Amino acid sequence: MTSPPSASAAYPHEPPGPLIDWHRVAELRLEIGAEDFDEVVALFLTEAEATLERLTLPGTELAALSEQLHFLKGSTLNLGFARLSTLCEAGELAISAGLGAALDPELLRQCYARSREEFLERLPALRAA
Repeated sequence: MTSPPSASAAYPHEPPGPLIDWHRVAELRLEIGAEDFDEVVALFLTEAEATLERLTLPGTELAALSEQLHFLKGSTLNLGFARLSTLCEAGELAISAGLGAALDPELLRQCYARSREEFLERLPALRAA
């Protein structure tokens, strides 16, 4: 397990490591079953995209932003979106350290887009296993 990112290192750089924790993805699929897994994936993708859109709404308070990052961190970690989860945690830490202005929602959206692409590309192989 990696240590949490420091607030000062939160942005503007993306952390190293894999986009997706495929062990976690396989573990979750095994825990909840294939049918429920597909439902969870669909719900996650919808909620993650909506949350990422809310991160850029003008006038978003830092407390609300921190809550959105916390939600996103938990759901991304649960589904194996490892790098995005780390970015969300770094954002939470940055806000709590008074560095919320350094938060770059575009970096989060780009990481999500790449993670989603990799996830959806490899998902059929996981289903076939």
